[in-house]
Amino acid sequence: MAEQTVVTTVPGPYFVRVHRPQAQQPNPPFNAPAARRLRTALGMGPEHVAYGLRASYGLPYATPDLVIAWERGVTAPSSPELTALAGVLWCSASELIGAPRTLREHRVARDLAPEDVAHAVGIAVLAYERMEESGTWHGSERQSAALAKVLDLSLPDFVTVTGRDGRLADLLRSAVTTRWQAYVRPVGKMLPLERGLLEVVLEELYGDYQGQMAATLHWGGGPAAGGRAESGRDFLDRIVDHFWTAVRANSS
Repeated sequence: MAEQTVVTTVPGPYFVRVHRPQAQQPNPPFNAPAARRLRTALGMGPEHVAYGLRASYGLPYATPDLVIAWERGVTAPSSPELTALAGVLWCSASELIGAPRTLREHRVARDLAPEDVAHAVGIAVLAYERMEESGTWHGSERQSAALAKVLDLSLPDFVTVTGRDGRLADLLRSAVTTRWQAYVRPVGKMLPLERGLLEVVLEELYGDYQGQMAATLHWGGGPAAGGRAESGRDFLDRIVDHFWTAVRANSS
């Protein structure tokens, strides 16, 4: 059991200690901005949400600080807490669930135990749990295909949960800042996409980035150039998102 300090103002300020039950399962992915947006739309403050959690859902440890921590992404509500929060905010629990990003979040979102995934993929439970904790997938090609099937992963999701986003981002940054043709094969080895599609997408990203940088040089060193340079840096920071957007656009 975990302890949390709660402040109450009736009849006077004093501190009491209450017990918050430890979550038995990993917390579901939580959409913190949605929780804040829904609360604001109802004209409620964090204190009103906390009161509702205590009075209507039997969560005596709920405080405004806890609600604020959820909304800032400092911590996330457990499944029972998320259900209670949805009740207070007059919404469905699905509206407060964020898009899964990690291997664990995808598993939890599908209500699967580690044993379920390990058995479906064909690896030892302990080995799977270690991969989940590290965020790096070490399975074979056959095991990777089984993982994508049991968790119903799209290709972008699969790249993210297996810890390959960083490597993909490095390749894409190099492709748009140097010669994109040299990176068709390395990206193709990482992703099961047709070479023709990769060529179109990489050339498109290269053109977008180089166009921004050319505009920066054309305008010299004035304020506008600084803005364009910042735009170029933002493009590189979000290169993986731009890549998947271009893949979808050119696949239809």
